[in-house]
Amino acid sequence: MKTLLAPAALVAATLAAPVAAPAAAPAAYPTRTITIVVPTAAGGGNDAMARTIAQKLGPLLGQTVIIDNRAGANGSIASEFVARAAPDGHTLMLGYVATHAMNPALQKLRYDPVTDFEPVGLVGYSPTLMVANALAPVKDVKDLASQLKARPDRYSYASAGNGTAPHFAAELFKLNAGVDMLGVPYKGSAPAITDTLGGQTQFMFPSLFTAIPYVKSGKLKALAVAGPKRSHLLPDVPTLKEAGVEGVEVQQWYGVFAPARTPRPIVDKLNKALNQVLADKEVVKRIEDHGADVESSTPEQLGSLVRSELTKWKAVVQKARLTAE
Repeated sequence: MKTLLAPAALVAATLAAPVAAPAAAPAAYPTRTITIVVPTAAGGGNDAMARTIAQKLGPLLGQTVIIDNRAGANGSIASEFVARAAPDGHTLMLGYVATHAMNPALQKLRYDPVTDFEPVGLVGYSPTLMVANALAPVKDVKDLASQLKARPDRYSYASAGNGTAPHFAAELFKLNAGVDMLGVPYKGSAPAITDTLGGQTQFMFPSLFTAIPYVKSGKLKALAVAGPKRSHLLPDVPTLKEAGVEGVEVQQWYGVFAPARTPRPIVDKLNKALNQVLADKEVVKRIEDHGADVESSTPEQLGSLVRSELTKWKAVVQKARLTAE
């Protein structure tokens, strides 16, 4: 496991403090069950990661930690729910690049990814993988691009919803490869993967963490890694750049967030416990065996990542002319 290096100038996790003073930390925390809200359907990569963390986090905190899947609206339903929850540390969120960078960059939402949350800590990263239905008559990326240029209506791709990493990666691929393909948004990666497996859609750009079990079993074909390097789990699968399509590097990152104004002592206790979980060899192996890189951080470093990613994806939205429709 590696730990994020602190940036040159750390910025406080909450940029715009509200007038109301934050609640004082309770004498004993936690005092009841802790809920981690997952912004996608059960069965996807986010869900699996959250459950892996919850199993180890509960004993460290002395309370049961449960998972609450609140899929829909590209993660904004779950995000708004947590943003409005009591800031007492008993409602948390496994946020990721879509909820805290891509979707907010794409459209105006009823929550602010910076001011409505207290960052707790980073969990890790996973590259995006370009996959095809096992029966799709496509040999490689070059073959797919050739077919799409001849018949743009021949294939469709599934995404976890507009404003998610699978959506952004697919649209960047279309833009940079000079092709077209119908996009079909779903309420999370799990149902999108299901329809890609069934052939209702033929392609998808899920996280490697989500896709690797299906690739290993032969149910999906891995065409390319939409990242800066090949994965050690799939050493024979080229990057999109190696396959001839540049400019499509989409890394998914995951982090734990609490509602804004959660007392700092609670955030610190959660960060310490989370980082202990991420140092557990069993947790590291389980996550990395699925293709994600475990990486811990301070709350400030996660907050800095959210702000920099927002800036990055706003520029991509403008360049690719992406919309929420």
